[in-house]
Amino acid sequence: MDWDWLTSNRALITDLLTQHVYLALVPVALGLALALPIGFLTARFARLYPPMLAASAVLYSIPSIALFIVFPGILGTQILDPINIVVALTIYAGALLVRSVADGLRSVSDQVRQSATAVGYERWRRVLKIELPIALPFIFAGLRFVTVANISMVSVGALIGIGGLGQLFTDGFQRSFFTPIIVGMVLSVLLALCADIAIVTTQRFLTPWTRAGRTT
Repeated sequence: MDWDWLTSNRALITDLLTQHVYLALVPVALGLALALPIGFLTARFARLYPPMLAASAVLYSIPSIALFIVFPGILGTQILDPINIVVALTIYAGALLVRSVADGLRSVSDQVRQSATAVGYERWRRVLKIELPIALPFIFAGLRFVTVANISMVSVGALIGIGGLGQLFTDGFQRSFFTPIIVGMVLSVLLALCADIAIVTTQRFLTPWTRAGRTT
């Protein structure tokens, strides 16, 4: 471990870490924003569920590096534009989160819906106040997986010249210099761990009844 290199490249490492956070987490937020309405429609209309599963599986099976390379031609962007990675990872995140949202909403029993309607909840108020909170454990489980997966996949973007901490990997391999590789690995793991803890903490805050159920 070359500590002199670490000290002299502190600013570069900070910039790459910031870029990595942006490229990994913005697509998660965008993917969730897309998944919520699509997942609701999928849960609402049962016939949409099988094709949705098939479509999400197909989208997620596309190699990420292929999307990073193809999107500049589709979007009219430059090959090194971060928007290519953001759009690609948004597609991956949305494809997985749609299923989480749909499964969560489908887990709400008809008795719960009927009871909510009987006490005066209109459809959208029932969805927001009753069904969505019940679906939150499913959604957060999907968020945990998608977030960690995105943090990992961002590094692949280094193969086209932009990929946050992944650039430390390519730099280290090209020069047979292990310090940047170690730094990139450690920071990637720590970033994934911190993101996972943040999601779990948020879930515990938003779903206090699950904690109560475990303590009884």
